[in-house]
Amino acid sequence: MSDTYVPLISSGVAGPLGVLHLPRLWQKVSLEENGKLATGYPGVGKGFDAMTLAALGLEEQAVRDYIKQNKPTYPQFETWVKKNAKSLNRDAIEKHNAAVRGYNHDDETRKGILGTCGIADDNSAPKDAVNLNNLDDWYEFHQAILK
Repeated sequence: MSDTYVPLISSGVAGPLGVLHLPRLWQKVSLEENGKLATGYPGVGKGFDAMTLAALGLEEQAVRDYIKQNKPTYPQFETWVKKNAKSLNRDAIEKHNAAVRGYNHDDETRKGILGTCGIADDNSAPKDAVNLNNLDDWYEFHQAILK
């Protein structure tokens, strides 16, 4: 894994546009298009990635093509998003952000991540996908780089 990277930008992070997960989507697609995304991570998956594209009215292939051809910085990517999103308004962003914040993994996924990380599945354990995904990323990063 020396030439690949676990994405460490959280889905709970937004850039200047205020769209949660958009910076992570940019990072994952950028890494994938350069052959540097860690195994097991999709450039564009069916969860938060698909939710973000749908909320903004962006086509997956257009995003991939732009990133592959231009290798944009994150601010350059947001500029492109502003020009190409079909539903980039405050209401769409707020609705999307609420959906990201409110999304919980199924019990099996939650238990798997918590178990791998050595965290008891009790009332103090995170239930939301953003925090569970963070734990999963940090674990994978540790295994790949720090162990």
